[in-house]
Amino acid sequence: MNDSTITYSPMFSDKRLLIVEDGDFLADETLQKLRELGAILIGPIRDVGNALELIESETVDAAILDLHLGADLVLPVVETLERLNLPYLFAIGHGMPVVPVGFTGFVLCEKAAEIEYIAKALFGSPKWDV
Repeated sequence: MNDSTITYSPMFSDKRLLIVEDGDFLADETLQKLRELGAILIGPIRDVGNALELIESETVDAAILDLHLGADLVLPVVETLERLNLPYLFAIGHGMPVVPVGFTGFVLCEKAAEIEYIAKALFGSPKWDV
């Protein structure tokens, strides 16, 4: 089976997705679709400290991150996710952000966001081997 015939969206079923953003970046319809596919959404979490506490105290299967939380970067959260080998992606509104070298998160532009792309980025890669 080639990659174009694989359906990734069922991979959201019963997955606990941490949403870290300080605004309304992810469209309500995107969040609703994730819920309909069985994802358990944690958040949105609006600051680095709370996100770090949740990662350490809750079961998290993957994360969708806004790179900027107000004046802060989400990098401490990314470092923790990488240490725990949890998949994540950076969600951006427009253009390509400067993602620091060494981080493996997929960059998703909301304008092109489709559930299949999100699922593939989080759960379809051999690195994350779900």
